[in-house]
Amino acid sequence: MAGCASASERKQSTRAELDVGRMYSRPAMPTARMRRINEVLREVVGAAIASDLSDPRIGFVTVTTIETSPDLRSARVFVSVLGSPEEREATLAGLRSSHGVIQSRIARETRMKRTPKLSFHYDETVERGMRISELLDADD
Repeated sequence: MAGCASASERKQSTRAELDVGRMYSRPAMPTARMRRINEVLREVVGAAIASDLSDPRIGFVTVTTIETSPDLRSARVFVSVLGSPEEREATLAGLRSSHGVIQSRIARETRMKRTPKLSFHYDETVERGMRISELLDADD
């Protein structure tokens, strides 16, 4: 049987096909359940920032979106901060230092098996949108 591939050759070709698939694949769209979880977390985190935190470093913050991992162990919280870059960094530092308070609020208000570990990130989409708007206005 000279034309048949051995088991190791089949395994190698399958592995190569999987690597090519990984190289070109995009992250999957969140399921409806994950979208609901992200939205609930966004509402709870926004309310916690507005009412529970008294850190003077935290300025005017808007939670724009939350991306939760599929296993619900971690969540990336994207925020928009009004102010200078120094105020933005101070606000992010204040949010990072008070993540425990926010996580306890999530645990109290949601019925989830695990409370995700929060990481805070600045959302640059607002600045990008304003920059594009300025460029479009300059062309007119």
